[in-house]
Amino acid sequence: MTATEHAIGGAVPHQRRGLAAMAHDSRVVAWRNLRRMLRIPEIVVFGLLQPVMFVLLFSFVMGGAIQIPMAGASSKIYTQFLMAGIFAQTVTFAVAGASAGIAEDMTKGLVDRFRSLPMTRSAVLVGRTLADLVQTAFTLLVLALVALAVGWRIHNGVPRMLGGFALLLLLGYAFSWIGALIGLSVRSPEAATSAGLIWLFPLTFISNAFVPISSMPGWLQPVAYWNPFSATVQACRNLFGNQVGPVDKAWPMQHAYGVSIVSSLLILALFSWLSVRKYRLAS
Repeated sequence: MTATEHAIGGAVPHQRRGLAAMAHDSRVVAWRNLRRMLRIPEIVVFGLLQPVMFVLLFSFVMGGAIQIPMAGASSKIYTQFLMAGIFAQTVTFAVAGASAGIAEDMTKGLVDRFRSLPMTRSAVLVGRTLADLVQTAFTLLVLALVALAVGWRIHNGVPRMLGGFALLLLLGYAFSWIGALIGLSVRSPEAATSAGLIWLFPLTFISNAFVPISSMPGWLQPVAYWNPFSATVQACRNLFGNQVGPVDKAWPMQHAYGVSIVSSLLILALFSWLSVRKYRLAS
């Protein structure tokens, strides 16, 4: 057994190099984090409660009061409009868990231990973000079942539905690297949780997630249209067949698929590079 196997578990049958080494080490670290989630199910349970509460509160409390252009105000109509936004909010709010988890590993010295092992530098962060991606996928599955129970429906078939969820997971994975950078940059898990959430509220609310962008002040509308979060929400509404009311004619909304994919990949590329660089310099 190698030092990596003793430290984090999993068989390491022989020395690997390059991408094979990174893939193996990332898998071992991801499995370590997934096992931790299984041992502490409260992590998953409490991660589910918030989006479920958002669905219920927005659908039944506010849904009947929010007017959708050319569709009126109805809780049933609003539920169709809402769910893509709730899904997107859920995958981005996973940032807080990623940042807090990495900050906790830093404060406990676990990251220093990993750095002392013969393993690829990026594997610790890749493994952590992959484990978060698995948890996010499970959360989306449960949330979709809750949404179906309150009246949400898919109208464009299973392949397009899977495409919508793929866009959501890509966005969530890209944002988990923002969480990784935050976790490496702060001094405590508490600070990481706050820093991981505080900027997400304006990002998600200044968008088309909960209300039509046309209802916002004119000076704020361009910000909402060019918000990458809005592009993913619009693309998912199109793929799920949940477009309620007229489609915005703004360029990002007319090209929502491309804007969603490109913006997610740019975020992923930038923040994965920054996170690995920060990890190498962190003490």
